[in-house]
Amino acid sequence: MQFTHYDLGNKDRGEIVEIILSGSAANVRLMDSSNFQSYRNGRQHRYFGGLAKQSPVRLQIPNSGHWHVTVDMQGLRGTVRSSIRMLPGALPELRPPALSTVPSLIQRHDHVPYSDSENNHKEYNVFISHASEDKDEIVRPLAYALQSEGLTVWYDEFELKIGDSLRRKIDKGLANSKFGIVVLSKEFIRKGWTNYELDGIITKAVTGEQVVLPIWHNITKKEVIDFSPSLADKLARNTSSYTVEEIAEEIAGVIKNSKI
Repeated sequence: MQFTHYDLGNKDRGEIVEIILSGSAANVRLMDSSNFQSYRNGRQHRYFGGLAKQSPVRLQIPNSGHWHVTVDMQGLRGTVRSSIRMLPGALPELRPPALSTVPSLIQRHDHVPYSDSENNHKEYNVFISHASEDKDEIVRPLAYALQSEGLTVWYDEFELKIGDSLRRKIDKGLANSKFGIVVLSKEFIRKGWTNYELDGIITKAVTGEQVVLPIWHNITKKEVIDFSPSLADKLARNTSSYTVEEIAEEIAGVIKNSKI
């Protein structure tokens, strides 16, 4: 089988090779050295690419290493001329700074002694304020992920029992938590109880007793600004860019490294 071979040499992950074709459609393959040897010897091989009917063809280097490009007419009619050039890869995704680098999240707070008395003044690392509509998709998985990171979490499904006073339990949870996670969503904004919880978190944040950690879920920046300009200014994590596990791990890192 006749083919045109381009030895790309060692290339870094993310770089892009552009193949320019003149004439008929052609088979374009991007292969590492092992698979290129198998291809050249007529053996089974793996590749990136396929039948190219339009030009140019751009293929991204999947992993750093030695790579090859071939162009052939196997199973096709006609002739084709080809050439290649290398293009720089895309820049890494721009992401907000790590929570652990934000001074307001690592400052020292006065410690509230733990007490497991009859008043049940249990101390929590985090209080999660949320709308019930967001439980299944984000809040419950987040609560369990935070627990798996070794944190004590005030989350209503963990703390509320039949007959409990909702307002009283919320007040105790707020009073004994050093970090307040606010899961901001369209449903959160519409709820009354969430605004009550948020008022408590913001009040403690203003006095330095609690740190606010906003999480944006299916909500735009404009909606957050319209709801609370002060919250919109705070460093937040967006569930469209971060997984629940990534958010939980980062929050746990901030809390464990803080002097609380």
